Amino acid sequence: MGNRETGITVLMLPWLGHGHISPFLELGKRFARKGLSIYLCSTPVNLRSVKQTLENNPFIKTVELHLPNLPDLPPHYHTTKGLPPNLLSTLNKAYDMAAPNFSNIVHNLKPDLLIYDFIQFWAPQVALSQNIPSVFFITTGAATSSYIIHKHVNPNTPFPFPAIYCKGYEKEKYEDCAKVNPYVKIIERIVSCARQSHEVILVKSCNEMEGKYNDYLSTLCEKTIIPVGPLVSEKVNGEEDDHFKIFEWLDKKDKASTVFVSFGSECFLSKEEMEEIACGLEISCVNFLWVVRSPFGEKCLGESLKELRERIGEKGKILDTWAPQGRILGHPSIGGFVSHCGWGSVMEAVTFGIPVIAIPMQYDQPLNARVVQEAGLGEEVKRGRNGRLQMGEIAKVVRKMVLDEDGDEVRRKTKYLSESIRDREDNKDFDMVVKELTKICNIS
Repeated sequence: MGNRETGITVLMLPWLGHGHISPFLELGKRFARKGLSIYLCSTPVNLRSVKQTLENNPFIKTVELHLPNLPDLPPHYHTTKGLPPNLLSTLNKAYDMAAPNFSNIVHNLKPDLLIYDFIQFWAPQVALSQNIPSVFFITTGAATSSYIIHKHVNPNTPFPFPAIYCKGYEKEKYEDCAKVNPYVKIIERIVSCARQSHEVILVKSCNEMEGKYNDYLSTLCEKTIIPVGPLVSEKVNGEEDDHFKIFEWLDKKDKASTVFVSFGSECFLSKEEMEEIACGLEISCVNFLWVVRSPFGEKCLGESLKELRERIGEKGKILDTWAPQGRILGHPSIGGFVSHCGWGSVMEAVTFGIPVIAIPMQYDQPLNARVVQEAGLGEEVKRGRNGRLQMGEIAKVVRKMVLDEDGDEVRRKTKYLSESIRDREDNKDFDMVVKELTKICNIS
C-alpha cells in the first residue's frame, strides 16, 4: 500500500509502443509530484530506456512484465520499436498470453489503483478479480476515441462532427489495418477497455482544443472524462549535448523562420513522397530541419535528397538519425511543423505554440489533421489524384503557416493556446485529478 502524502500506490500498464509508454511515464511523473507512488510496468527491453530518465526519481519504480517465448519473437522484439511489421500479431498474442504474469504482479504489489491502456482489455479484469479499481487512460485524442466508439455503438448513425469525418476512414484505417489478432478487433478492445473503466476515463487532451469531443466521449462511455493535458516529455539530461550541432545550426536562424519536418517513428515515406516533400520545401524558400527515416537506412533515401543537400547549403539541414523532437519544437527559430499528425506530435506542437503543416499518413492521423485544422492550429496539405503529394501544395501551406500574412490568425491561436496550457499545467489542475482518483480508491 502507499505510504506517501496521498497514500495511493498506482500500477500503470501501457501498450508496448513508445507513443504509449511516454505519456504513461509523463503522467506518472506528474502524479509522483502530487504524492502518489507509481509503478510503471512493461517488458525489460522497453524499461531499459525508461530507467535512464528515472535515475533521480525515487517515487517511480519499474516492474518487468515477461512475455512468453514464441517463435520468431525473441525478447528484443518485445516492443514495437524496430519490430518487423509481420510480427505485430505475434507480439499481440504474446502480450495477451502474459496476463497470468501480470496477475502475479498485481497480487504481489497490491496497488490501490491500476491505470491501463487500450489493447489489454484483460488488465482491468485481473484487477477486478483482486478487488482493485482500474481506470482507462487514452493516449490518443478524444476525437479519435469518440469516433471509434461511435462507429461501434451507433453504426447506422452519422458521426455528429462532419468537419473531421474522413470518408471511408473506418474501413481503410481501422477494420483492415488495425486488427490486433484474428479474433478480436482493435475497436472491440477499445470499447471493452472504456466500459470497464471505474467511473472516469483519463485522456491525453485539453478542453481548449477538444472540449466538444471530450463531452461526446463522456456521453458515449457514460463516464466522466478527465483531460490530463498534452503530457509532453521533459528534457533528458545530456540531450542537447548529444545533439549540439543541431542546436548550433538552429541558433543561427531568425526567430520563427524555420520548419521542422518529421513523420514520427513508425511512418516511412516512399521515394516519390520524399521527392515531392523535398521539392516543396526547396521552393517554399523557408529554412527547414528535416529528420528523414527509412527502414533500410540512408542508402534508400534517394539521389534527390543527396542533391538537395548540396543545393540548399545552410538553408536546410537533413538528418537521418533520431533527433529530440520536443526540444527542437521548443527552439525559438522554429515557426512551423510539417507532421504526419500522430497525436503525440500534435500535442507537442500545441504545447510549444507551433503551427502544423499536416501531411497525415495512416491510422488516426487523417482525423487528427482535421481536428488541428478545425481548431485553427494548422492546415492540411491537399493531395492530388490517388492521394499523391504535390510539391506546390506543400510549399504553399509551409509559406502560409510560417511567412505569409494569411497565416497570422493561425500563429496567434497557436501561441494563445500554448500559453493557456502552460498556465493550466502550473496551477492546481492535477490536484483535481488526484482528488478524483482518491475517491475511486476509497482513501481519504
